[in-house]
Amino acid sequence: MSLFPFLSILACLIGALVFMIVVLVMAQMGKAEGRSAEEIKRAQDYLQMKKDIQQRKELDVVLKEKVASLDELKKQLEDRQQRFIKLRRLIDTSKDIQESNMKLSQQMQKELDDLIVEIEGLLLQQTESKKTIAELEAEIKKRQIPEDKKIPPVVVQPSGSGIAEGTAVFFVEATAGALKVLSPWGAEDYRLSATAEVVVADVAYNHFLAEVAKLPKHLVLFLVREDGAGAFNNGAGRAEADYKLRISKLPVQGRGVIDLKLFDKYRGKVAPPPADASKAAPAADDKKKAETPKKAETPKKAPTPSK
Repeated sequence: MSLFPFLSILACLIGALVFMIVVLVMAQMGKAEGRSAEEIKRAQDYLQMKKDIQQRKELDVVLKEKVASLDELKKQLEDRQQRFIKLRRLIDTSKDIQESNMKLSQQMQKELDDLIVEIEGLLLQQTESKKTIAELEAEIKKRQIPEDKKIPPVVVQPSGSGIAEGTAVFFVEATAGALKVLSPWGAEDYRLSATAEVVVADVAYNHFLAEVAKLPKHLVLFLVREDGAGAFNNGAGRAEADYKLRISKLPVQGRGVIDLKLFDKYRGKVAPPPADASKAAPAADDKKKAETPKKAETPKKAPTPSK
């Protein structure tokens, strides 16, 4: 009996396995090479600009403290000058009053001398403060980020088959550990932590979800940054599971400011939360109030929505 066909099949199988292993190894090597030089350069520029912005904030704080100190010194200087004028007028009074109040005049003269010394010290301190403020302002101006190095905005474009007419679209940006509802009830955005406990208990966010659920045609589009997967899971899970909202997910590349000008005609608005929001109930409905603590302990993973 010849075993040649069996050996041929075995050899072909081994060759196919070797080919698959080589392809997988090459793919892993391609992933291990990391990002391109241009992406690394942009990341380094972003980190440097972030560091410069933090330093500018610290310098702004120091500058405000110096300005406040200078204002206080000016106020003290004016007070000392008024007291100096009053004391000078008392000294220049008639001879009879000077003789009757000799002791008082001597005491006031001593106080006047002390005030003059104090005013000179305040003037010197004011000069030094102005010099320090000028140096800080120059340093802040030096650390300003040039216009040509600012991160360009990220323009979000509609994809797929488009959006149905009459649909109110709401946008939520998901980043590392945070959610930001983009202009839900006005021109300002609303930002909150993306932890499960905060998402469940935050009054304004739950008010936003409840108001959107009242609209017959709506879409909550989560703009997910590269590091925003966890924030999306918590925020979208709360919106879809507890409020039965229609949600969608759109990955966003880059760190620039999000530009939604292509969605202007679809943007939806809801009523703002009550003024005394701290006393409002955050739950979605009465049936789910008892389940809220369990959801805070175990974050719910959002199902993958359709685009």
